[in-house]
Amino acid sequence: MKIIAKNIEVVAWFDISGKPHPVRFKVRDDKDYVIKIDRVVKLDKERIAGNDMLIFTCQSIIGGSERLYEIKYEICTCKWILFKF
Repeated sequence: MKIIAKNIEVVAWFDISGKPHPVRFKVRDDKDYVIKIDRVVKLDKERIAGNDMLIFTCQSIIGGSERLYEIKYEICTCKWILFKF
């Protein structure tokens, strides 16, 4: 996986405890791409420079092949980042 670190727009739902569950996201390039998240493989929590982040390792079928990627959710600012693709 290659590090990209792009801001993305995410559709997600939150459970009672406030944990996000991402459904799909939009990447803005020359064109807009919407990618449906088929499965969340792993969920980790990390703290970088005092900011808590949730790291989702996800799997989707993109261009006919199965791909793994990482998206991050920064808890204090509510921002989503496509980190590795």
